[in-house]
Amino acid sequence: MDLFQFLFSMKRSNKRLVSVLFDTTFIALAFWLALMVRVDSAEVLLQGHYWLLLATVIPISLVAFVKLGLYRAVLRYLGTQALSAIVGGVLVSTLSLVFFAYFLDAELPRTVPLIYAAFAIVMVGGSRALMRSMVGRGINRRGEPVIIYGAGVSGRQTAMALAQSHEYHPVAFVDDDESLHGTVIQGLHIHSPSIIRKLIAQKHASRVLLALPSASRARRQHILQSLEPLSVKVMTLPAMSDLVSGDKLFSDVKEVEIEDLLGRDAVEPRPDLMAADIAGKVVMVTGAGGSIGSELCRQILRQEPSKLVLFELSEYGLYAIERELQARKAELNLDVEILPLMGSVQKENRLQAVMDAFGVNTVYHAAAYKHVPLVEHNVVEGVRNNVFGTLFTARAAISAGVETFVLISTDKAVRPTNVMGTTKRMAELVLQALAETQNTTRFCMVRFGNVLGSSGSVVPLFRKQIANGGPVTVTHPEITRFFMTIPEASQLVIQAGAMGKGGDVFVLDMGQSVKIVDLARKMIRLSGFDIRDEHNPDGDIEICYSGLRPGEKLYEELLIGDDVMGTEHERIMTANETHLPWDKLHSLLGKLDLACHAFDHESIRALLLEAPTGFSPTDGICDLVWREKGIQAQSSEPLPMDKKTVVELTSA
Repeated sequence: MDLFQFLFSMKRSNKRLVSVLFDTTFIALAFWLALMVRVDSAEVLLQGHYWLLLATVIPISLVAFVKLGLYRAVLRYLGTQALSAIVGGVLVSTLSLVFFAYFLDAELPRTVPLIYAAFAIVMVGGSRALMRSMVGRGINRRGEPVIIYGAGVSGRQTAMALAQSHEYHPVAFVDDDESLHGTVIQGLHIHSPSIIRKLIAQKHASRVLLALPSASRARRQHILQSLEPLSVKVMTLPAMSDLVSGDKLFSDVKEVEIEDLLGRDAVEPRPDLMAADIAGKVVMVTGAGGSIGSELCRQILRQEPSKLVLFELSEYGLYAIERELQARKAELNLDVEILPLMGSVQKENRLQAVMDAFGVNTVYHAAAYKHVPLVEHNVVEGVRNNVFGTLFTARAAISAGVETFVLISTDKAVRPTNVMGTTKRMAELVLQALAETQNTTRFCMVRFGNVLGSSGSVVPLFRKQIANGGPVTVTHPEITRFFMTIPEASQLVIQAGAMGKGGDVFVLDMGQSVKIVDLARKMIRLSGFDIRDEHNPDGDIEICYSGLRPGEKLYEELLIGDDVMGTEHERIMTANETHLPWDKLHSLLGKLDLACHAFDHESIRALLLEAPTGFSPTDGICDLVWREKGIQAQSSEPLPMDKKTVVELTSA
């Protein structure tokens, strides 16, 4: 193998020279072997006219190979073009042999050209095939053994791509199609999935690659469930849409996506609803740099608004999404003006100025503090941003004549046990009340659960913990959550907004809730590890329970009551929720504003309990500043003072 490595490390021009020398030797050898096989004697080597004939044929053959592009072909990627060049060159060589034998009176037996052609093809072509095979094996031995699940077009193209890589070495195919079992494709046998455990042991495979980019999520989930007990690392090809668009290649393997584990296929968005509030209009997204906000911007850009206003407090978040959207705009050749604007939703005058200046038609309000424990520890900022930020944005929208205002809400707003969920329900109450006081702006709210890959999501946390060897931390063995992909949630938000009539509370169909510990187990096993517990003390990664965090619920809900109706979209429902008229809510908000200004956490808690939010806290007040002041007050001892000192202080 050292010789092969030396040959393949040479310069391209030197490789071509070596190929020419080898082909010269093969042509001469094929000629003399053909003669000796035909006349059954080595005396032909002593006849000068045969040497003259060979001296004529060799240069003509080499010129034919050059003209047909044989020496331009890369050996390790040898294909039909090189094969055609070999056959064509040998044909030219054979015809020249017959032609010059006649004019040189070389007395060449009639069958010699046929024998010569056969030997030449075997030697010139076979040597290249042998070299390609040996080089391929040398590369493959350096990669990890991989079993490819799916022997269709994607699987075959993946095998070809991986065969040239240094990372993975395809050793077998597995496919559900029984008609393929026992057959061989590209040197790899196709087996039944029922023997995959045996195959993994025999081939020492470290990974299984799902080459099923077109399969439904339900089918992928079924396959993953069958692979989960094997504790082998499972990887997948990108989605077919990415392959078709050219964003990804067949060789771009990645870890299993969590949406594949959930097994629910997204519903194709309706073009009319997607474009209704966006196409040709001025659209503003608050919190444009966040998880949901940034995906909303991507979806909105595709609908070609006249202007897209990105409103974001984080400088880096705004920079990142603006740069990404500008690149996508150029790639898709869109005529959309993208406007990056910094600002806080707590500054009503800034919001008013922005909406007036650009004539905003549609607002998607995604700006919010949404991490439950952080809001528990920063109560005043949570109330200011989530409640009053929504109020200020909504009032600015009414003043600026905005047509549609869509609030991104959360399942944690239903019977909330924490401040974050309560503030989001308060934000819903604000819009419901404002919807009844005016006809300028159409307000609606869209409520859904967790999105995969958002900031604070358990999925990236679990991936990091697994990569570090564990342990994987789950708050409680019974905790469950609803999950949805960010693109699907964003598309449904846009479509729900287009269906709103005013004051609507839309609820997205999130499917079945997922037990977080089951999700952790699946991710561990499909990463190729065993779970370490009392039944398997020699396992790789342990699952630890850290306890519920402040304000955290075991189960999330999407509806307060049972009064829910379907809509024209199968994944969107409407909920009839209780709300306050504006005069009563306005009074409550005034008291809440004063309590926040005074940092009066007891009053804030009392007002949140008074509002019709269903707030049922599971913890006391967890604000860090309030707690620290309480600790300091308890620890400080009053200094002894005489009667005169008390009088002086009182007088002062």
